[in-house]
Amino acid sequence: MAAKKSTKKPNTSKEELLKHYREMLLIRRFEEKAGQLYGMGLIGGFCHLYIGQEAVIVGIEAATEDGDKRITSYRDHGHMLACGMDPKGVMAELTGREGGYSKGKGGSMHMFSKEKHFYGGHGIVGAQVPLGAGLAFADKYLGNDRVSFTYFGDGAANQGQVYETFNMASLWKLPVIFVIENNQYAMGTSQQRASSTPDLYTRGAAFGIPGEEVDGMDVLAVKAAAEKAIAHCRSGEGPYILEMTTYRYRGHSMSDPAKYRTRDEVQKVREERDAIEHVRELILQGKHASEEDLKAIDKEIKATVNEAADFSRESPEPALEELWTDIYAEA
Repeated sequence: MAAKKSTKKPNTSKEELLKHYREMLLIRRFEEKAGQLYGMGLIGGFCHLYIGQEAVIVGIEAATEDGDKRITSYRDHGHMLACGMDPKGVMAELTGREGGYSKGKGGSMHMFSKEKHFYGGHGIVGAQVPLGAGLAFADKYLGNDRVSFTYFGDGAANQGQVYETFNMASLWKLPVIFVIENNQYAMGTSQQRASSTPDLYTRGAAFGIPGEEVDGMDVLAVKAAAEKAIAHCRSGEGPYILEMTTYRYRGHSMSDPAKYRTRDEVQKVREERDAIEHVRELILQGKHASEEDLKAIDKEIKATVNEAADFSRESPEPALEELWTDIYAEA
């Protein structure tokens, strides 16, 4: 039922390559700025950066259609930006300000956008997986031909609720794509030490769910695999698993010194597999843009990110009365 690594890549145009480059660079520059603000004490609590994994979300979003849904874990800033949420609102939420997507009350891990069909980052490991299947159940019930993308990591892949969800999703043929973002280390333990089966894409085989491993550092390979999985779901064949082999350059969160791996290991991935550099090389080799053109794009994106940071500083903190809003309570 499961397939080994997908190597198929779609034909892509100059415009698509530049779009991928721009979107991945926005995520990276945004996350770098978020790291700076955290170091300055302007972002409190947990802060999990997406640096290194940009090709996963950009490649998948390139294959989606309007109305498709997405839900993920606490490493969620990149997902928000890739689906079109405003960097200003995301950064303001990180800093706990009124102009944030959750009015400054959700912080890094809990943002939502009904407009963009983004159903949140979730702090409880694996908790978003059954919720993602629930989104797909609603789509099937309504018959609207939508697909839901449920993202979780290699660590969460060992959670029991994931397998309960696999069973129900397969039984009811739900249009849900389970995206395992395998960045190799979960919180701080390597996959080799934590998983008895290294091929996470096979985890749905017992439930009749097909899956494949994808190079999550290659945005074109990600897009091709996403298109295949989406076609499977829209045709009524039920769920699909995509294991994205990727890598995070920073620690699990900003408070993690990442002593469980060497600096040489991280540097080797940066030099040999960096997703943004890969697309940059394709652009330059294909003469789709010059070095100066790409520098101009970087400058423009840095200006966008700085503008978001300025907005987050200028936006007021939520009023005390906000403590009593958006609360569900039953008497």
